Amino acid sequence: MDIDGAEPGGDPSGVYGSRVRLDPAARDPRSRPDLLCAAGPVVPVLLPGGVTAWLVTRHQAGKAVLADSRFVKDIGAWRAWRSGEVPRSWPLAPLLTVANMTTATAGDHTRLRAPLARAFTARRVARLRPRVEELAGELLDRLAADRPAGPVELRDRFAHPLPIAVICELFGVPDDHRPRLRSLCQALFSTPAGPAEALATHRELRAALAGLLRAKHDRPGDDLTSALVAPGHGLSGTELVDTLLLMIVAGHETTVNLLVNAVYALLAHPGQLALVRSGEVPWSAVVEETLRWDPPVANFPFRYALCDVDLAGRTIRAGDAVMLSYTAFGRDPRQHGPGADCFDITRPPTRHLTFGHGIHHCLGAPLARLEAAVALPALFGRFPGLALADPGQPPPRRPSMVFNGLRDLPVVLGPPGGS
Repeated sequence: MDIDGAEPGGDPSGVYGSRVRLDPAARDPRSRPDLLCAAGPVVPVLLPGGVTAWLVTRHQAGKAVLADSRFVKDIGAWRAWRSGEVPRSWPLAPLLTVANMTTATAGDHTRLRAPLARAFTARRVARLRPRVEELAGELLDRLAADRPAGPVELRDRFAHPLPIAVICELFGVPDDHRPRLRSLCQALFSTPAGPAEALATHRELRAALAGLLRAKHDRPGDDLTSALVAPGHGLSGTELVDTLLLMIVAGHETTVNLLVNAVYALLAHPGQLALVRSGEVPWSAVVEETLRWDPPVANFPFRYALCDVDLAGRTIRAGDAVMLSYTAFGRDPRQHGPGADCFDITRPPTRHLTFGHGIHHCLGAPLARLEAAVALPALFGRFPGLALADPGQPPPRRPSMVFNGLRDLPVVLGPPGGS
């Protein structure tokens, strides 16, 4: 069965003749989202360490894979992993072997997701708004009080501390544990380290989260970690740690990227910023357009084919690994129109896949949207003269194959406006 029809005319770009290299340390010019999408719905790629995979680059094909039970998340279905061709020390291995909903299929996925779905409700997230507003205000107060003459690194001073504070409060992380947790999270997503260093960071982070779970089991509170360890949760000790790892680590990192990407997009497109400042376009449109145009996740590994599958004219063999390119999905003109490569907050609403699809839709989506909807107008309201420190030089991207965000965002604040 063919899911998402193949294009007539074969492969005019010739990209299928050689694998595109997805390696943050050696960027392949063909790996730009728009070029990947133009190359075809399914592109063969070469990952760090010489690992090979398929990359799905178009919206409809991606949506089909997310809904297709023939693609599973169980790493035991990956032929190269079973054979030992991919070593257990591969730097991405911890991401693929955790015991949480990102690596679970069918019934296991439902079982692992259920405790969070019960606790991570829309009502609970909505109740966070006043606290998110308060935390954002405190960070902006500090920036206004400092009023440095030179550039400010906005990722470090605003976009990162806000989501980590919110997620720590939501999961009941004690104040004195937060600096170390933040440091470990930053190390986890910093410039790729050697296998030993990466695994050591991962182990220390897991140990810290296991300690938090034990503390909440002994003294539960009104937080999501306590909800996770409440009687009847049905998760093993390893599954609890890995679920907490997913929600705290990925839950804040993606929001950091959403914030820096949105601020940069607006500052680099002053006409768009003028529209939202005038009230002609709501801030929610900025959030959704950023999620489409410059999403927080670049490529998400992996799904594995249980059998041979025809995917957009390419034969994915049983045991092959498949990645989803969310950056390429957002630049797909078949879904988002001929101007898909342009940042345009006046674009008619179109569905994007940034938060997944179906049973794989991200539980943290309402929280990410809430934080961005609070943080962006607060920032631009407090600093109406906010500008890029170097408008002629795009800020560098973080060297990650999975996450998509700016490494730094140097800005000039200008005089503060209203509180």
